[in-house]
Amino acid sequence: MQGNYSVPAGKRAFDLVAAISLALPAGLLCLGAAVAIWFDDRANPFFIQRRLGRNGQVFRLFKLRTMRLGTGDVPSHETVRGSITRTGAFLRRTKLDELPQIWNVLRGDMSFIGPRPGLPTQNELAECRHRHGVDRLLPGITGIAQIRGIDMSTPQYLAEVDATYLGRWSLARDLMLLWRTGTGGGRGDAAAP
Repeated sequence: MQGNYSVPAGKRAFDLVAAISLALPAGLLCLGAAVAIWFDDRANPFFIQRRLGRNGQVFRLFKLRTMRLGTGDVPSHETVRGSITRTGAFLRRTKLDELPQIWNVLRGDMSFIGPRPGLPTQNELAECRHRHGVDRLLPGITGIAQIRGIDMSTPQYLAEVDATYLGRWSLARDLMLLWRTGTGGGRGDAAAP
């Protein structure tokens, strides 16, 4: 899919207002989770990983660590379930492990809603997203595919579903997707318990 796509001003404004509003409560939740992660696995509670952003640009994604050290830098659907810590299982199930990505939203690397960013090594997914024009979007903390329970193990199908987000931006749609994520809609995480 060809053509230019710019991030709508309303979408960026919504992201900034929401991120600033959520920064303090998210920070407190992250602090509590960090303590639990430390006692569970005695390791750094924060996880930074290189991901593909808009137009294929690599950025550093921030998360709460949910897997044991030495798990490797692979997509969730390729990890062994035993890799997830006890605290990590809870964080993934409740999606609290994503809270540090509010920092990515503030920086402009991500949006609250968009396609989940893939790893630079996920070439097939990157190619499928490029064909469908999805790589022109800012990646999101959550998105349509996550609500539908689609993970990255089916790159072509995932790219097709992600592409349904292209087009005119709608605050109502973003709010609905956030609501559905917050109320437990979809799983989109093959490694989640």
